[in-house]
Amino acid sequence: MTEFTQLVERRNTTSMKWDRMDRIYGIENTEDILPMWIADMDFKAPQPVLDALQGRLDHGVFGYSYVCEGCKDAVREWFSKRHGFEPKNEWMLSHHGVVPAIASVVETLTEEGDTVLLTPPVYPPFSSVPSMQHRTLEECRLTEGDGQYSLDLEKLEDSLKKNVKLFIFCNPHNPGGIVWPVDVLQEVVRLCAKYDTLILSDEIHADLVFAPHKHTPLHLAAGDDYKRIITCVAPTKTFNLAGIQAAMMIIPDDALRQKLQDNGMAHGQMELNAFAGTALQAAYRHGESWLETLLDTVSGNMDYVVDTLPAQVPGVRVTKPQGTYLLWIDYRGTGLSEDEMMDKLLNKGKLALEPGTKYGEAGRGFLRMNVAACRSTVEDGVTRFVRAMD
Repeated sequence: MTEFTQLVERRNTTSMKWDRMDRIYGIENTEDILPMWIADMDFKAPQPVLDALQGRLDHGVFGYSYVCEGCKDAVREWFSKRHGFEPKNEWMLSHHGVVPAIASVVETLTEEGDTVLLTPPVYPPFSSVPSMQHRTLEECRLTEGDGQYSLDLEKLEDSLKKNVKLFIFCNPHNPGGIVWPVDVLQEVVRLCAKYDTLILSDEIHADLVFAPHKHTPLHLAAGDDYKRIITCVAPTKTFNLAGIQAAMMIIPDDALRQKLQDNGMAHGQMELNAFAGTALQAAYRHGESWLETLLDTVSGNMDYVVDTLPAQVPGVRVTKPQGTYLLWIDYRGTGLSEDEMMDKLLNKGKLALEPGTKYGEAGRGFLRMNVAACRSTVEDGVTRFVRAMD
């Protein structure tokens, strides 16, 4: 597919990735900096999605819209086919993104001062959202060895003993790229049930998994305890639709779902916009072949970086993740501090990556690189990294 080899000019399109680096990195002129930081792709969305959006635009009337059963059917059928998980339509509530959904769950199902559990290094809103709502954070750091992460279940239980009300779980994990084994998922649910802890399972990267690994929805590992799980899913990472803002919360428990629905009403949260429902249905119904090509493209880009970057930069290690389109680069062997590394990358290499401490102190010594781009862009990124360290 040509969309995976075509360079798309994204500057001056109100792109956070390309047009906000000045604010993010504190650099006045960013015209010569290559952004490989925030997690959106440089690829166009699947053609069926573009066609569906064009059809909706051509209709020309954009009055109040709602999430129809067709949207929920598309979600159910996609997850049934891809992941063996068939959520009921009545379990689903729409939201304007997974992060807003997390905020709603924290606000609705916990109180100020309650303890929320995280497993850093992890996606920053997992900590910032509860913190800004005056919740207490409990951290169970992932165990790291040679760039590979695992979850220490004994430490997890020690954390859960501290009256944790909500565990925000990243499945698959960002930024570590872990596709959690079924036995780990089962133990996570068992321990949370033992200590009466709700689980919010962020599964936005569920579709971005490389063979032979396979994503398992936490719901499927939960057995009789599935009602304590709220699963957040979205087509936005899978099909590069983050700006469309569409997500679903899958909530099997009637009482929890009603509380979240009431919270949405209390905040005047309306339905998804007219374009979001259109894009969601088209992506889930007609985007599978595009996704398969994407996975091959990203996997090849990752192999290139894994093979090339450590060979040219002493002290840098890169392990291919099991999922996501994000590389977690270990530079601890260089002896550089985070400030020194970022200065070299930005000012000498003209390359914008994400510093590991953005994901918590557990991320110190690492960088996150987004390789969902044309191979020529990825090669340029590696060249800039090498130049920065020369």
